[in-house]
Amino acid sequence: DNTGFIGDGICHNTVFLAGGLILEGYNTEECGWDGGDCAEFNEKYPACTVDMPQALENGVCEGSIHLVNGLILDGYNTEECGWDGGDCTEFNTLYPNCKVDRPPLVGDGKCDH
Repeated sequence: DNTGFIGDGICHNTVFLAGGLILEGYNTEECGWDGGDCAEFNEKYPACTVDMPQALENGVCEGSIHLVNGLILDGYNTEECGWDGGDCTEFNTLYPNCKVDRPPLVGDGKCDH
């Protein structure tokens, strides 16, 4: 039963479970925009189609999210997603032409290749 994610207070578009199981389709009209959990997200970011909306506005600038199973989720630091819900505003101001998967690694005191 995958309905436990609907209306749990977290906006889900896709749910990634252990063992590589992926559940999709929560943030849809048919599922009531995840039981209402995605109403605010959809209003603020109508063109943002990220898999994990809860990663926006979490205080971490995400270019991409790298999951344990090797999946890479893109599209967070984009205009459509409000530059990761505002989390990447400072990074984008400091490094306007820097397009990397993991912005927090820039300027962290370590040389990353």
